[in-house]
Amino acid sequence: MKGKILTVCLLAILLTGCTIVRIDTTSIDNMVDVVLSKDNTLYNRIGIGYKYYVPRGVTYIDSNGSNDRLYSNGIYYYLYLDEINYYYKNSINYKEDNSKYYSRKIDNKDGVGYLEITERKDNQYLIEFVYNYAKIEALVPKEDINSTVLNASYILSTIKYNKDIVKLSLEDDFLKSKEDKYEEFTSKGNSDNFLRYDETEE
Repeated sequence: MKGKILTVCLLAILLTGCTIVRIDTTSIDNMVDVVLSKDNTLYNRIGIGYKYYVPRGVTYIDSNGSNDRLYSNGIYYYLYLDEINYYYKNSINYKEDNSKYYSRKIDNKDGVGYLEITERKDNQYLIEFVYNYAKIEALVPKEDINSTVLNASYILSTIKYNKDIVKLSLEDDFLKSKEDKYEEFTSKGNSDNFLRYDETEE
């Protein structure tokens, strides 16, 4: 009897279609392909017209309009959300550059973009990752390239825009303060007493 129950449980697990995808953190191509191919619906950060997931180990610092700053392990990530190109569905034209440390155009069923890593003279590497109408830039030492690309992949793949709010934010009058002229406050009556009694009623 116990053998039958065990067999049924194993079959149920096999038939549910659970798959485990291993991310090879030594291969930039594998990391990007695996993360961007997932249907990521998580989010824990909400801005005006957008939301996204900040992975464990990455901390949200602050925002300035559509620009967010994040931090992880001594590295600042600068996230730019391109709501204008999102709204008008503008395409990205990128040509791979073999002179860069890493250069790749990304074009999959969920979006287009590119990942470019440029070696600088100060032994730092500038990562520019564009995907899902957003861009992450980070300046990192060589040993932190892979972890930064992995975190950026998660952030960019989870960005979701609210089209109605984006449309509203693109209007000229959005969040503009109105100036109202106030006249000097004047007394409209006798203010000798806080409370007045109707002395005629007794």
